[in-house]
Amino acid sequence: MRVTTRYVMLLLTLLAVMSGQARADEADDLKQYVDTNTQRLVEKLNEERGLYKKDPEAFYQSMDDALSDFVDFRRIAARVMGRYARQASPEQRDAFVEAFKRSLFDSYAKALVSADNFKINVQEATLLPQNEGRASVQMEVVSASGNRYPVTYSMYRRDDGRWMMENVIVEGVNIGLAFRDRFAQEMEQTHGQVQAVIDGWGSAVDALDLDKKDKSAS
Repeated sequence: MRVTTRYVMLLLTLLAVMSGQARADEADDLKQYVDTNTQRLVEKLNEERGLYKKDPEAFYQSMDDALSDFVDFRRIAARVMGRYARQASPEQRDAFVEAFKRSLFDSYAKALVSADNFKINVQEATLLPQNEGRASVQMEVVSASGNRYPVTYSMYRRDDGRWMMENVIVEGVNIGLAFRDRFAQEMEQTHGQVQAVIDGWGSAVDALDLDKKDKSAS
């Protein structure tokens, strides 16, 4: 009986070690995946710095092509709409996805294009213990002057196994929550007119001061 018990304990220990190694390997793979996509985007931004001013539509399409297989814009946009998504028609939800993407490209891509040279270091990927289908990836943006800004990607794994980004935290500011709060404020100001909020989303984002938002984790 003692031999059997020891054998079972040995098997359980080996399984635990193997499971831990598998998670570490998967985290390394995710880190490499994020790094590859991130560096590809940085290269594209550097190559197309002048395109935004010359041909904004071409710039938007280029960014969409670069990010559509890595960022789940539809999932993020649905979370930004929150409970108000139930009030919107399928056509309005589709329209908001496009308006949301456009606002991101205008607000953030424009800033990156006009900035001095910068680089992004992907530091670590961590699978969440409570849910292996979720992960966080720690990064930092390093400016030409040497300033460092922490960034965290929140990732989820789709049914087909592909990892997609579903949120981003910049210097402690949860961007997804900030946008969701803004959408709710716009709904109140327009007395619940979803279409009006969609039509004015670009201006709403321009007026959003993320530096004043409360710091929140994902």
